[in-house]
Amino acid sequence: MKSIAALHDVVTPWSDGLEPTDADLDAIEWEMPLIEADLDLLDAEIAVLDRTPSELDERRIRRARRKALAARRALLNQSAAAAASMPGGAA
Repeated sequence: MKSIAALHDVVTPWSDGLEPTDADLDAIEWEMPLIEADLDLLDAEIAVLDRTPSELDERRIRRARRKALAARRALLNQSAAAAASMPGGAA
């Protein structure tokens, strides 16, 4: 049997185009508050997967949900404001 390991670079060559573009990095930076809020919510939910949530756990989950919803709302408002400021009001 012939090994493909020696031909690895031929099979899957590295492309310089695999790095994120500046636009990609800007989009990630713009969404970072939502990403962090969703991570906080996920952390709170994971913490109670194997046990019954205490009152403190329930408050932590509610707080994380409110934070995530507020971050989503802020991003939507920012994108709506940006769309409204474009010529013709179209996005």
